Amino acid sequence: MTVDNAAKQLTPEILKQFGLFGALNDDVLQHLAQSLTIELPEVGQVLFHEGDPTTSMFVVIDGEYEVLKRSRHGVDTRVAVLGPGDWFGEMSIVDIQPRSATVRALAPGRLIRITPQELDALYRYDLRSYAIIVLNLARELSRRLRVTDGLVADLVANVLDHYVRRPSAGGG
Repeated sequence: MTVDNAAKQLTPEILKQFGLFGALNDDVLQHLAQSLTIELPEVGQVLFHEGDPTTSMFVVIDGEYEVLKRSRHGVDTRVAVLGPGDWFGEMSIVDIQPRSATVRALAPGRLIRITPQELDALYRYDLRSYAIIVLNLARELSRRLRVTDGLVADLVANVLDHYVRRPSAGGG
């Protein structure tokens, strides 16, 4: 497979498209464009498995990626499909724990790879920009937690409604 070099070229203009890099100045965007890399996963390629050690996080430039979570009974369940503008793999960078899910490419695409070492280099290069990225990560994690809380609440309410009969309002 031949890969057009332009497809692997990262520019500040590409980085500006993503909320993760929001509020960063042009100098920092240029620095990141020179230090980060673009990955071109093939359809069906697993980027990492649940339980793997942390190596990097990814920002989706284009393509489609599914997030799979394994149940206690060993069944992989799709919990999300991610596309342009989304990012994944950040949890294990933040909490330094093994991967919490498996991610697989569903369509051709491009990803920006960010390693813990590159985040550390940004910390040393420009502390303010590092803090902005960490805050942007925290905002997204908070948003996802709120969505998950709502799903859990709905699931519990539905299970209770199904398995526990509520007394009728008429008392009869």
